[in-house]
Amino acid sequence: MAEEVSGCKKEFVDGNIHADVKDYYGKRVTSTSDLKTNACVAPAKPIPAYISKVLKKVHPDVIIKYYGCGLVVPESLEGCRILDLGCGSGRDCYMLSQLVGEKGHVTGIDMTEEQLDVAQTHLDYHMKEFGYKSPNVTFVKGFIEALTEAGLEKGSFDIIISNCVVNLSPDKRRVLAEAYSVLKDGGELYFSDVYSSSRLTEEMRNHKVLWGECLSGALWWKDLLLLAEEVGFSPPRLVTASPITVGNKELQDVLGDFKFVSATYRLFKVPKGDTGPCQVIYNGSITGVEDSFEFDCQYTFKANEAVAVDGEVAAILKCSRFKEDFTCQPAKAPAQLWSRAEEH
Repeated sequence: MAEEVSGCKKEFVDGNIHADVKDYYGKRVTSTSDLKTNACVAPAKPIPAYISKVLKKVHPDVIIKYYGCGLVVPESLEGCRILDLGCGSGRDCYMLSQLVGEKGHVTGIDMTEEQLDVAQTHLDYHMKEFGYKSPNVTFVKGFIEALTEAGLEKGSFDIIISNCVVNLSPDKRRVLAEAYSVLKDGGELYFSDVYSSSRLTEEMRNHKVLWGECLSGALWWKDLLLLAEEVGFSPPRLVTASPITVGNKELQDVLGDFKFVSATYRLFKVPKGDTGPCQVIYNGSITGVEDSFEFDCQYTFKANEAVAVDGEVAAILKCSRFKEDFTCQPAKAPAQLWSRAEEH
């Protein structure tokens, strides 16, 4: 089923597609102005002030080589070990380096030498800029479908992020499986990527420019749900989504009526089992979102307010790094909830 879902043949896993993508981002695209669509530059929502502040400390040479989509900055990062899949020039790694602090660590993995060279060249610059005595960022050359082969240990990361890169892989099930493997129990895969309105045609999947532009490899969003379940993740939680436009007429003619969105999802590695619905109260302890924590497009938690959540979210909040930020209580009957609301 995985091969059918990904829409790719097995021989492409370590061959033609990887070579084409490396060539596209290593040689053909030298800055964001070379991109032909907004798939890799589409912001999903306004950037919070605390993130804008740390972005200003990232070297301009790293910024100009940045081709991600959306905003991949999950909450509650202090002291965490984070892995960035397809880190490219290292923009997100250096941003997250400041948010995890000296006691945390960020690892970036990428297969493109030219991109990694940019990231590695500016390592000392950023550590001095951040005031760190020793680096808390490491860059590794490798494929996102083969994390353990690249030397990354199983169960070693609190969070994995990816910014418009999973769509470039010909074997998305393997990417998710590898991510699941190197995550700790309770860990999270938080990633922005491109999704299509339905499964793409063979012509689209074989179009080299559309692959480089993050469109040919886009998953039908329903297939993400299937692959996540196969691998063992909790059901994907949609955080944000925004439409993608194609300004190039030649590419638009190939795409026809297919529609694309840039979407951010969060997937958790939590124990299997029945967790019933409950009430949760956010204590306001997460940096940058003290007053209100937007968990996904369904749930926003205001500090010190009781919110009824379903069993899936209850399991995540009880088992993930967010467990210290929430108080969980048994679910109350509708009449009891109404009574509590009237008290306030």
